Amino acid sequence: MSEKAQSQSSGGYQKPLPEFRPETKPYWDACKRHEFVLPKCKSCGKIFFYPRALCPVCMSQDLEWIKASGRAKVWTYAIHYMGPTPAYKNEPPYVVAMVETQEGVKVMTNIVNCKPEDVRIGMDVEVVFDDVTPEVTLPKFKPVGK
Repeated sequence: MSEKAQSQSSGGYQKPLPEFRPETKPYWDACKRHEFVLPKCKSCGKIFFYPRALCPVCMSQDLEWIKASGRAKVWTYAIHYMGPTPAYKNEPPYVVAMVETQEGVKVMTNIVNCKPEDVRIGMDVEVVFDDVTPEVTLPKFKPVGK
């Protein structure tokens, strides 16, 4: 989806939106269905993230999408007290984190449904989905059980 198309279809959502490329579209389509999927190489078995056209280990193009557990641990995080653009003015403080999924890949995300000061490295989190526009759903993570 082009930047122009995103801004026209965003329904007032002003934050950056993902660009749908052939290699990432299955990921975003799954998010829209509220499913968390990861790419896996059929040749070497490596599960990886971010989605790309080649396996980062063996360079094979023989890839598949697997349904992931949606569970992870906070690997690292930062609490943002000031947003990068005016679109974030009502947002702070918010948490940007790198989580490590049970499948062993790291994903950048937001931690939601808890106070930023309650986030801890090693915290168990699970995926939730935020339908930010009619076309785009973002995966975010919340503490398990919240």
